[in-house]
Amino acid sequence: MNLSNLKPAEGSIKNKKRIGRGTGSGRGGTSTRGHKGAGSRSGSSTKVGFEGGQMPLQRRIPKIGFKNINRVEYVGVNLDVLQKLADGAGIATIDFATLKEHGLVSKNDRVKILGRGELTAKLEVSAHAFTATAKKAIEDAGGAIVNL
Repeated sequence: MNLSNLKPAEGSIKNKKRIGRGTGSGRGGTSTRGHKGAGSRSGSSTKVGFEGGQMPLQRRIPKIGFKNINRVEYVGVNLDVLQKLADGAGIATIDFATLKEHGLVSKNDRVKILGRGELTAKLEVSAHAFTATAKKAIEDAGGAIVNL
């Protein structure tokens, strides 16, 4: 082995046209940039969404609705899910840590207990919010509610 028969590793070299490497390359001269104008100069770039001076799509489409930046998003947990937890795991108090442990919520979520399903177990439930039907169902089953 010597320097004359070394070759690059398979796939390491891309077969790409070398632009701006003289007239013999077939891509010399203006190097595919055309003549004059901002696009022919080095460092030229257009911003994302620029359509050559035409009114861009994001400005043509009508804006509708209202996005409340102060909105609080909740992850809903229904009563039937709480009942399954009480039956399967034998849990009497359900709080954020319990819900996170069972994969129902993530660490930064806010929890709202929703009223779908039946609840027969006597539970002490801690959450950030409750619907009226969920509150009534928990209290009717002899449980307690704790707001976080």
